[in-house]
Amino acid sequence: MDMHVFEWFSIIGTVAFAMSGAFVAMEEDYDILGIVVLGLVTAFGGGVVRNVLIGVPVTTLWSQGDLILLAIISVFVAFVLPMAWIKHWKRTEALFDAIGLSAFAVQGGIYATQMNHPLSAVVVAAALTGIGGGIIRDLLAGRKPLVLRDEIYAVWAMAAGAAIGLGLTQSTWQLLLLFLLVIVFRMLSVHYKWRLPRRLLQAESAPTGKDTAA
Repeated sequence: MDMHVFEWFSIIGTVAFAMSGAFVAMEEDYDILGIVVLGLVTAFGGGVVRNVLIGVPVTTLWSQGDLILLAIISVFVAFVLPMAWIKHWKRTEALFDAIGLSAFAVQGGIYATQMNHPLSAVVVAAALTGIGGGIIRDLLAGRKPLVLRDEIYAVWAMAAGAAIGLGLTQSTWQLLLLFLLVIVFRMLSVHYKWRLPRRLLQAESAPTGKDTAA
């Protein structure tokens, strides 16, 4: 596999998620510092959680100076965009989110396989890299995490990790095809509102005095 592909996935995911975090922060009326923080957390939170679980020092984050700078630039671009452009972005928010999810899921899976981790660890690494930043973003913004309540989301990141861990995608073009497939299936799940099974528990109403016999 060409290492440039790994780097491109990192770049794509960083830009997509940094801008996603910035727009969520602006929706929640955060100041510029809060916008930068939420953008950075969204872009790097998943990778940090992944590194903790697969045994990579968290301090490796500081060796990614170029990506951190790129994320900060992306946040400030989002901050100064004309309102009309931001509204247009909001109409395609799911697409940008899908791009970030796919790019980071593939990147996380590649990262874990390069460390010779077993299939289970590769799947977890792909999922956490793809969804971890979004979960932290939503929690800091006071929202229910999108990944836990919306259309099928984490499943596609896990599927990408499984494909990489099983050795089904080893060449550059296969990884690019996987990247596109995750985006396509994520958008299909948004369009058709595919959801995982769920069960809603509602507390039974306590009997009132009117319901009891006199």
